[in-house]
Amino acid sequence: MTNNAVDQARGKTPFIQTLSWALWDWGTSAFSVLITTFVFARYIVSDYFIDPDVVAAFKPRPGVTILGGYEERVYNAASSALTANLGWALAIGGIIVAVLAPIVGQRTDQGGRRRRWLGINTLVVIVATLAMFFVQGTPDFFITGLVLITVATVFYEMANVNYNAMLLQISTPANIGRISGFGWGLGYLGGIVVLVVALIGFILGDTHWFGVSEDLGLNIRFIALLAAVWSAIFALPVLLFVPENTAVDPDAKLGIFGSYAKVFRKIASLWKNAPQTFYFLVASAVFRDGLAGVFTFGGILAGKVFGLTDTEVIFFAIAGNLVAGFGVFAGGVLDDRFSSKGVIVGSLLGLVISGSLLFVLHDGGPSTFWIFGLLLTMFVGPAQASSRSLIAHLAPEGGEGELFGLYATTGRAISFITPALFAYFVTLGGADYWGILGIVAVIALGLVLMLPLRPKFVR
Repeated sequence: MTNNAVDQARGKTPFIQTLSWALWDWGTSAFSVLITTFVFARYIVSDYFIDPDVVAAFKPRPGVTILGGYEERVYNAASSALTANLGWALAIGGIIVAVLAPIVGQRTDQGGRRRRWLGINTLVVIVATLAMFFVQGTPDFFITGLVLITVATVFYEMANVNYNAMLLQISTPANIGRISGFGWGLGYLGGIVVLVVALIGFILGDTHWFGVSEDLGLNIRFIALLAAVWSAIFALPVLLFVPENTAVDPDAKLGIFGSYAKVFRKIASLWKNAPQTFYFLVASAVFRDGLAGVFTFGGILAGKVFGLTDTEVIFFAIAGNLVAGFGVFAGGVLDDRFSSKGVIVGSLLGLVISGSLLFVLHDGGPSTFWIFGLLLTMFVGPAQASSRSLIAHLAPEGGEGELFGLYATTGRAISFITPALFAYFVTLGGADYWGILGIVAVIALGLVLMLPLRPKFVR
């Protein structure tokens, strides 16, 4: 046996492999926090991309007050159209991921090309992010920005299929929870660091690094460069120090249709032979959609309901990532000591309680959001990490990528539920804070689905 194999047999993982694997999450967190959540996605739906005449007609002028006039209606319609188009573009990207994820995992399992495809998918994300630098802040570049952020998101999700499946290569049954939590935690901390760098260098203050101006969104476009370079640097170690997976069937020559047929047979097999795995995929799809809603709508609620300014929202995001990181590290230890299911159930219960209190105390102002919002972020991380480690426990040897592909697909297949319930409760209650109940309802449903599960580990 090789030294690495001996370490695996003894319940040890070479630290260089663990660290290299986790650094990918540290690096690509720049894409999630700077591109899809807090900076570039907000930039692409900002006033830069609305007809300048519409913006000029609406913006208050000295001595002029516009309350509900024609100019405001035109401006609001244009602004809403940008947001809706971004949502539709990302929805299309989500459908592509749902269609491709299971066969991507399956084919990399068979051919032993998991690391190669992680590298290829990550490279596409980096190139698309670099190209965002050329998305100038004018309406003519809006479609270009939409295409780039959608392409990058699709390949980021594809890379995550390979990355998550690689967890089995650098862990053992004795430490899988801690290593999964370590990866999630390092990702959160990486997000904090790169977000602070972006804030200090290109957002806060009147002057920015390198003399970068804000004309045509140049400071935001430099942040896209930062995200790309950051991701590239920290994605390299996993490609250099984590070995390629062993091919399950290197001679398999399944075509696309054959691959899909195999996927459907796999789903039917799970239903028949591993029902607990099947039901966990369903339950996790529900609660993971709720977890995504915490981040998707958290910034909206922070500003419109609890009165945080844009800058305060970003500072909250930094604090939230820090708290989530600590929660993940603690959850990883509890995962190995007790069980993945126990951590998931405890975290979901904490989310339901915290979210319900946030709804009841919606008139409490910024301090209320800081307290209960941070509690929400503390519970989100452990639920995410332990969900990944549980699916790894359930994955048969040689079928890790395929199962993680199904895991990604089920998570995408119902990603409309939380946004729909959020909108429904806002409409029903007539105020933004009612949307909190929509998020809580999805998480609570996921909790109910998790309770009767008795997962049977295969590793």
